[in-house]
Amino acid sequence: MALIKSISGIRGTIGGAQGDGLSPLDIVRFTAAYATFISRNTPADASGRRTIVVGRDARLSGPMVDKIVVGTLQAMGMDVVNIGLASTPTTEIAVVGENAAGGIILTASHNPRQWNALKLLNSDGEFLNDEQGKQVLAIAEAGDFVWAEVNNLGTVSVNETYNRRHIDMVLGLDLVDVEAIKAANLTVAIDAVNSVGGVVVPMLLKALGVKNVIELNCEPNGQFAHTPEPIPENLGQISSLMAQGGVDVGLVVDPDVDRLALVMENGEMFVEEYTLVSVADYILSHTPGATVSNLSSSRALRDVTQAHGCTYSAAAVGEVNVTTKMKETGAVIGGEGNGGVIYPAAHYGRDALVGIGLFLTLLAKSGKKMTQLKATYPAYSISKNKVELTSDINVDAILEAVKQRYAGEEINDIDGVKIDFADSWVHLRRSNTEPIIRIYSEAATAQQADALAETVKQEILKFV
Repeated sequence: MALIKSISGIRGTIGGAQGDGLSPLDIVRFTAAYATFISRNTPADASGRRTIVVGRDARLSGPMVDKIVVGTLQAMGMDVVNIGLASTPTTEIAVVGENAAGGIILTASHNPRQWNALKLLNSDGEFLNDEQGKQVLAIAEAGDFVWAEVNNLGTVSVNETYNRRHIDMVLGLDLVDVEAIKAANLTVAIDAVNSVGGVVVPMLLKALGVKNVIELNCEPNGQFAHTPEPIPENLGQISSLMAQGGVDVGLVVDPDVDRLALVMENGEMFVEEYTLVSVADYILSHTPGATVSNLSSSRALRDVTQAHGCTYSAAAVGEVNVTTKMKETGAVIGGEGNGGVIYPAAHYGRDALVGIGLFLTLLAKSGKKMTQLKATYPAYSISKNKVELTSDINVDAILEAVKQRYAGEEINDIDGVKIDFADSWVHLRRSNTEPIIRIYSEAATAQQADALAETVKQEILKFV
């Protein structure tokens, strides 16, 4: 059991003794702290009220957590617009659409079903930054809440129109070509891991003119059919389906639909790193400009960006860090190598629906099969490993020791330690969402990337 408080929100396991996870008392405490933060930092509307949007994924604990969060917000004097089952990017869009003071997304993203989380948004529908997140945690620690008097309790309204509004926004993007997608007559398979993607992705595909859709795990009942992180080892079902032939594209989303993984027509992974790479290539061919990804993302985005005569920048891991760097550089496209596409023409948030619209347009217009399209991009292989943390491991000391060990190489320490070699790199960082050290490495082949990761692992074991 675990409770993790970070820039990514308040995340924990459901159940167990008090203090072991994300208990109902913790949900009340952190929701009240967030409401207090909003009251102190966001102006009220003309009537002196503040509105918070609440949306959730389909995990089993969602209805329970939803009731606690909504009731707590009311008790803090906040009006609530509850949009029900909705993706993370849909909730972000709803905050702006409702002119709300903020939003809370009830999702533990790619974590297994025993987890849930409160993801906290500002009035722009974007995640709180590190400083703001620390303010919320400090308020929660101090218990510094003032509950509303009975005449000032918040109200609750339900608005379930935002899934449709989100789809309409995707259809309205200049670089999403519905006619091209329709003319391509694609057969598309979708695995939505029995969460909210099972509601919204088939709706989107129909709106894009895709007539042939094969739905896998699209019942939003929270019974995750496989480990929900959309990485190759968890995608055997859709991979086997694709390998049988007759399907052009495989789409996989995580429970809150902010990550998009792609499966090729032969059943092999397009590789989640290349979701952003391919979409960026398409965007840059029409609107040249800067790009951004985090330090753990593939070098292929940098290569594609430079091939278009444009500038690439790296940011610390975390969506808010990427969007901050995107705004600084005026980036036209960015995101993370976990399948997270951030397209400012839509909004500043990872959005699998936007990624689907753009990628299907690219594929339709290219006239290529997915395997042929993938072959046009720089060939890299990334290895994603981790080291479980225990209480006696000093992570900061380990990272500093690794940094000194490779002091002769190009080092970036804005987020953990990234070591850039001439033809490869390795990045070590403490996870924001799980009690682990992540070790990402990339090289020309999987074997070389794995070997690099293993070398660094052995160095860590020496330091431990």
